[in-house]
Amino acid sequence: MQCNVGTADRIIRVVAGLGLIALAATGTVGIWGWIGVVPVLTGGFGFCPAYTLLGIKACKTTA
Repeated sequence: MQCNVGTADRIIRVVAGLGLIALAATGTVGIWGWIGVVPVLTGGFGFCPAYTLLGIKACKTTA
């Protein structure tokens, strides 16, 4: 698994994911809020399978 998620993208994913999880845990949104686990994991690992399928690479490459 190579990194295909950039730093800013990772931060946005983790913050948004944690926000969704918090809303689901407090009952503000329904069970669908737990989908926030996905962006937290993809941000944490720095790899997004959807980016691979679409040919997107948002992280800097090092030589």
